[in-house]
Amino acid sequence: MTSDRQQEALAVLAELAALAPDVRLGQLFAHLGFLGEAHVGRGLDDIEDDELIAILYRHRAELQARLQGAPKPAGNAVSVSGSSTQPRTDG
Repeated sequence: MTSDRQQEALAVLAELAALAPDVRLGQLFAHLGFLGEAHVGRGLDDIEDDELIAILYRHRAELQARLQGAPKPAGNAVSVSGSSTQPRTDG
């Protein structure tokens, strides 16, 4: 990862920490690892730099939407908690 990309990733990571101050740093890394596995099929130990940055931005957008009360994303999205963001249809 180039220095500029590292700085970008660290800046977004800092934003994530500010958006969810109740989440411990280890939890945040675990969330990012889960999102990497869910969205690109690889964990943090094997994810490409550009994919990690995309995951960081995706998670930031999810947290911002949650804080603003926006509707959850459509499609087969998975929240950071691991639950589907799709409405349940089983009653």
